[in-house]
Amino acid sequence: MRLGILTGGGDVPGLNASIKAVVNRAASDGHEVVGIRRGWGGLLDTDPDDLESLAANSLALDPGVVRTIDRTGGTFLHTSRTNPAKVREADEPSFLSGGRTDDGPRDHTAHVLRVIERLGLDALIPIGGDDTLSFGLRLHEEGVPIVAIPKTMDNDVHGTDYCIGFSTAVTRTVIFVHQLRTSAGSHERLAVVEVFGRYSGETSLVSAYLSGVERAIISEVPFDIDRLGDLLMRDKAANPSNYAMMTISEGATLGGGEMVQGEVEDAYGHRKLGGIGQLTSELLKERTGSDMIHQQVGYLMRSGSPDSLDLMVAINYAVMAADLAIEGVHGRLVALRNGNYVNVPLTVLGQGVKRVDVDALYDRGEYRPKIRHVDGKPMFLY
Repeated sequence: MRLGILTGGGDVPGLNASIKAVVNRAASDGHEVVGIRRGWGGLLDTDPDDLESLAANSLALDPGVVRTIDRTGGTFLHTSRTNPAKVREADEPSFLSGGRTDDGPRDHTAHVLRVIERLGLDALIPIGGDDTLSFGLRLHEEGVPIVAIPKTMDNDVHGTDYCIGFSTAVTRTVIFVHQLRTSAGSHERLAVVEVFGRYSGETSLVSAYLSGVERAIISEVPFDIDRLGDLLMRDKAANPSNYAMMTISEGATLGGGEMVQGEVEDAYGHRKLGGIGQLTSELLKERTGSDMIHQQVGYLMRSGSPDSLDLMVAINYAVMAADLAIEGVHGRLVALRNGNYVNVPLTVLGQGVKRVDVDALYDRGEYRPKIRHVDGKPMFLY
């Protein structure tokens, strides 16, 4: 067999380990693996009639090529947020740009299908979040054998309790929060730590729970700045070191407001987030008079090497995906459910949005985790 593998969307620690495990598993049974560069962008940019284009956008992978890639984070295949079903004129390769009658996005799925056929792929293993895997679902519906691996720091892919990258993101955030305590305490300030999380606030919630910060604002629950300010000043006064800290999801919203985001949409209709932490910090300073520390953790959450849990899951997901592809089982998403490795129909991706169970895990009035009973819950409380 000839398997393809690609990584799309934001990078997370564990991707290289997953790529290596797929290659080693396939090679052990005499199968070939082709790496697609820059996610779906590599397939979009490939001219199937041009050998140089094929070579520039794909790479033959064997155990020798991937021998050391798992020693670092990120993805050595590179990544992109390309959506071949919605390609803007500016992102369209020149050999596909003919015949345009307008400047709107065009669907080049048919071209991707031709490239997959030209590469001779018997199955394709995309590693990504909701956006990347949504196009994988589209290809599945077009008849391409797909076995998907979920990854995202937000841990919000529907159908699985766990996505590659989440543990490392939380671990890093907890470390940074504890390090910031020295400055917050030394200067007797309020500290606002902004973390990734567009629609799901799990990263903010779990990081706050584990690091013991006073308050956590999550994407699912709009917040009142005056109420938050009162709570934090009460926390500050109760702390012998006279400081208080909070986490906030990048997708959080003030009551009656919208997410703080840029103007330009990506290929999946999302605008870049970032800024709610700064805005919250400024508003808190106005209302409380306290000096502030604002820290946007951002890309530090996803950079560097994975922790041992992300390594474990990345490798096991990869072995599962390769096994399924080799066995001819397609249209599946590898997953963790209730602590067990399973595979579920890929169509689960279109069945909803995975978000924090607010009633079970969050105190809306106090803006903090509310975790009383964990018996029977999955490891990360989802």
